[in-house]
Amino acid sequence: MTSARPVYLVDGARTPFIKARGRPGPFTPVDLAVQCGRPLLLRQDFPTEAIDLVVLGCVNVIADEMNPARVAALRLGISDEVPAFTVQINCGSGMQSLDTAFRYIERGTHEIVLAGGAEALSHSPLVLRRGAVEWFARLARAKTAGDRAKAFTQLKPNYFKPVIGLERGLTDPITDLNMGQTAEILAHLFDVSRRDADAYAVESHRRLGEATEKGWLKNEMPPAVARDGRAYDHDDGIRPGTTVKDLAKLRPVFERPYGKVTPGNASQITDGACWNVLASEEAVEKYGLKPLARIVDSDWGGLDPSIMGLGPVASVAPILKRQDMAVADVDLWELNEAFAAQVLSCVAALDQPDVADGVLGLEGRGGRIDHDKLNVDGGAIALGHPVGTSGNRITLHLANTLKRLGKTRGIATQCIGGGQGGAMLLEAA
Repeated sequence: MTSARPVYLVDGARTPFIKARGRPGPFTPVDLAVQCGRPLLLRQDFPTEAIDLVVLGCVNVIADEMNPARVAALRLGISDEVPAFTVQINCGSGMQSLDTAFRYIERGTHEIVLAGGAEALSHSPLVLRRGAVEWFARLARAKTAGDRAKAFTQLKPNYFKPVIGLERGLTDPITDLNMGQTAEILAHLFDVSRRDADAYAVESHRRLGEATEKGWLKNEMPPAVARDGRAYDHDDGIRPGTTVKDLAKLRPVFERPYGKVTPGNASQITDGACWNVLASEEAVEKYGLKPLARIVDSDWGGLDPSIMGLGPVASVAPILKRQDMAVADVDLWELNEAFAAQVLSCVAALDQPDVADGVLGLEGRGGRIDHDKLNVDGGAIALGHPVGTSGNRITLHLANTLKRLGKTRGIATQCIGGGQGGAMLLEAA
């Protein structure tokens, strides 16, 4: 058996995240993947022929782009002899692509892998109701004019009112709870107040606004150009002037009138894509590459879907135990901001001995994540959460931030709908 080899995150790029505004946005998932993939590949010191594999996370695959990884790879000019496949683990899909690439390179079968995530939530399909589907089936089977006339007498007006596919996708089929309701459960369990959730959201916008203004995202985020010539060069959901007073005016969405989750302290519905280039030590030396970070470890965790927002603590715990690290030993954290209440609950859980030690078995390795180490440039509340992309983006941004701030170790982690979590430990190269 081949011994595990070092794996490096060499470079990456993402599109600006574009907020969904009630209609299909300017880019499909593959369009987005191509928009950030082209400038990323053009600036590499290796030829595209050196890429061994393409893996892309995508949840809402559209009908015209089955296996978007393959479609994107061919549009990017990667050889048709290079395999490309799409992975799906809900919100963790973009991180799953990285984990897959990491494992292939680590075991010695691949040298360079392009791993990404792409999602265009604004293109989520409209779904016919079950009754409507059955009616259309009866109409299609009608063989005579009389049969067709009979079918038309059974037509109901609500057959023409489709269901938004995204609404179904964000509702857990086991618990029948939507993702916002699971965040409300955590807010109750960990005593997260509405004001704390709103204050966290305000800080996310402020931090992302500052990162944008100071140009910290420039290399990470080349502009995207739509077919009509319009250029998108920034995350358009940022509201850096938002205040707690502003957010306090918003009504709870899921548990009225006393709920903690509102449109202002939850992640935005957004379109966006991201790619990362992962390479072996041999490839780094061969092409003179300058990695951002080394991928040290990764893991996945599962838990009750009704508290799916605690997925990060379930996936981080095995890494901390394996690496003999404590929460305080991690220099930077990227914890995807599905909901402010969910992030704050994860912070609280790791700091509570009955959870950290009693449930997770951390044996004193728990503790409170320092606010100055957590999502230092904001997160999904301010820029959006294209579900198949976010895990890829937070990992890339963590690598860039470790380098910018001169830090050593960081963890990227996220909750995953269905009661799961994913985490990845990086070390600055």
